[in-house]
Formats: sequence, structure tokens, C-alpha cells
Amino acid sequence: MVAPPDNDVLWARSLHFTHDDGSPALSGVSLGVRDGEILAVSGPRGSGKTTLLRCLSGQVPARRGEVWFNSVPVHTMGPLSRERLRRDRFGWVDTAPVLVPELNVWENAALPLMLRGTSRRRAKVAAQEWLERLDVGDKARKRPHELTQAERQRACIARALAPAPSVLFADEPTAPLHRADRAHVLRTLTTAARSHGITVVLATHDPETAALADRTVSLLDGRRVRTVHLPPVKETEGRASCSLSA
Repeated sequence: MVAPPDNDVLWARSLHFTHDDGSPALSGVSLGVRDGEILAVSGPRGSGKTTLLRCLSGQVPARRGEVWFNSVPVHTMGPLSRERLRRDRFGWVDTAPVLVPELNVWENAALPLMLRGTSRRRAKVAAQEWLERLDVGDKARKRPHELTQAERQRACIARALAPAPSVLFADEPTAPLHRADRAHVLRTLTTAARSHGITVVLATHDPETAALADRTVSLLDGRRVRTVHLPPVKETEGRASCSLSA
């Protein structure tokens, strides 16, 4: 077992993952993510982006392969250790905004901090700061059902950023947002990540979103590829072509 390079906060080697129905999701994916880097994982729907993020974040163990975080082998950890790692060091933004319905917006955003043992007062200050940055500070005392879907997603992003995670995993984080909102939210996310030294792994099928990253890794059918050529929208579907990474 060989440890990853010192400047890679995340490192994966030859990840394989198969869905319960037997269909492959990842087939030998390897990559490294540098400390403080914003890495976009791009590719069409069904290419394995979400599965890769879930394996890297320790949500699910790969069937084969290695995942390292700061030179610690995540792939050898048990479920409780992986859960602790996710709670203490990682943040996650899902495609669909999910908030605790019994809590108001600032309590939802502060929840990860309070679960770590941060005082309610300090957690509220941190949560409110991120809600303000994401233009939902005025919704802090509302319940999730009183918000639009876009506002709920902004609250979810604030919840992920408030604890200042070492790594933020974002799975199509602007999918629920209107086009006009996407640029602002992504600028806030990327600017915050850079100013706070947060490493970001961002899954997206949108080229404009991927362009905001420092580097892009492309997936197709669970494999890393150098280029992905897709047919234009509203035209006869052509066959996607690609060249495999060396």
C-alpha cells in the first residue's frame, strides 16, 4: 500500500464500484485533489459523478481501490470512523435541498456545528454569516416549508460551509436554482472556499459551472476520459465519443 503525495488532500486509486443491480458505476478511477483546489468532476448524467463523490467522502466504500484523506486510508476505516470523518472534516451539498422541517433556517445551518459541540450562540453567528452571504439571511427564522426550493438550497449550502470543512463535496449544487441565481451562488461558494482554504470537489454536467473550477476531471461510463463529445441539444442523438486517459 503506497501513501499518496503530500500535497494531495484527497487521493484515490483504481476505484471500482458496482450498483446493487450489478451495473458498474466506477471502473478503475484514480485521481488526486490538491489542498485548497476546486476540482470539477464533469460528465453526462449516469457517468459516475455522484458515486465518485460518495466514495471519496466515505459515504459508501468502494468495492475495490483506495481512498486517502490527508494520508489517512479512508478505505480501511469502519462505518463509525467514516461517519466521524464526515461530521468533523467534510461538508456535503446534495442536488436536492433537504432540511430538518422542525428547525428554522438558522438552526438548520447551525446544526453541524452544534453536533460538533459548538455552543448554540457561536453556531448561530457562523450560520447567520453564511446565510447573509447567500442572500437568505432574512429567512433565518422561517421554517423550510416557507422557503422556495432555491432558498432552501442556499440554506443547505450555508449549512455545509458554516463549519469550515476541510473538503466540501457538492453534487450538482445549483441544479435547483434558476439560471440567474446560479452564477451568484457559485461565485459565493468558490470565493468562500478560496478565502477559507476549503478544498472543493464539485460534480456537474454544466460546462459553465465546471469553468469556475481550477481543474476538471471528466467521467464517462464510470471511467476517466480526456474529452467527452456529446451531441448538440435538440438534434439527432449521436454516439458520445471519448479518448481514455493514459
